[in-house]
Amino acid sequence: MKTSKKLIYSLILAVVVLALLFFLEANKAKYGMAYTVLTKGIILAVVAVSMNLVTGFTGLFSLGQAGFMAIGAYVTAIFLIPLNSIEEVYYISGVSPAILTFKAWLESTPIWFQAMLPYIALIAGGLVAALFAALIGIPVLRLKSDYLAIATLGFSEIMRAIISSPQMDTITNGSYGLKKIQGFSSLIQVFLIAAICITFMIFLIRSTYGRAFKAIREDEIAAEAMGINLFKHKSLSFIIGSFFAAVSGGMLAMFMRSIDAKTFTVALTYDILLIVVVGGIGSITGSILSSLLVTASKEWWLRFFDSPLYIGSFQVPLFKTGFRMVIFSVVLLLIVLFYQRGLMGRNEFTWEGLARAFNKLKSKSSNKGGSKIA
Repeated sequence: MKTSKKLIYSLILAVVVLALLFFLEANKAKYGMAYTVLTKGIILAVVAVSMNLVTGFTGLFSLGQAGFMAIGAYVTAIFLIPLNSIEEVYYISGVSPAILTFKAWLESTPIWFQAMLPYIALIAGGLVAALFAALIGIPVLRLKSDYLAIATLGFSEIMRAIISSPQMDTITNGSYGLKKIQGFSSLIQVFLIAAICITFMIFLIRSTYGRAFKAIREDEIAAEAMGINLFKHKSLSFIIGSFFAAVSGGMLAMFMRSIDAKTFTVALTYDILLIVVVGGIGSITGSILSSLLVTASKEWWLRFFDSPLYIGSFQVPLFKTGFRMVIFSVVLLLIVLFYQRGLMGRNEFTWEGLARAFNKLKSKSSNKGGSKIA
């Protein structure tokens, strides 16, 4: 397919997506569920792609995403809670004088700086998480496979315990969490931030660093023999993945408008891992599609299974609260059984691939028609 055609198709797709986003933004009250699902889905897509960068492209089995998301969420929240609401948020334990001073300084900054504050807050949360990743990466990245997974999972739980501990009450508000966080101005803003993050990771994977990551994934000994510094490239992948996981955590805090330590449990990491596996380990397109499909299934499409169903006067058994997750688990089991490499495997969406699939489907239908005539 010619480059000009691919460019035209891509522009048409971008226009359609933008039109859909503007439509949902204008009709938010009427299509509230679709609005919520798309927002949460694209936020989870960022952390899913970041996990795929570490696990799918570099071969590091890390389960610390929830911990890095928590760091990003709390840093972003501290930036974005208005100064006049600080005392109300920290009404039990009181707020740290350092935070009060910092918030007062933010209030005194120019208007253009305050307009950029959500983006600055997300970047700050990502940088703090990247610093933590660099520090724990020194001992942890020398481990492999399950040992690395257990170590990073342990870090995630340690971070959650520290955040909710009484000693951190004046900073994180302990188990009470942080509220009154400034939210997104629109759905377009969420997709813009997510698009920038995912595009950066795509460029990284397609660069020489990305090729080094893939070499490490395939065979560490061969990669080292070719002159690739294993620790350097593993650390780079881990730090960048942690940065974007924290940005996703900050976006989640802005979406929810309130957070606490219970938001970032092990279950969140497993949900992200589930999205990556269903989409395809080593596929960015798969992670994005899977995050939207999994979120829509859990939060929207399967909701009716949680409500009682009557046929005349007969109540259909099993249709009650919690049955939705049973159906969701069965659907996931079927996907894993019949699509063992995920929906996309290691493939990415391309216009050529879509054209091949369409032509294959067309040829099958024409062959069936010909056999019927014969």
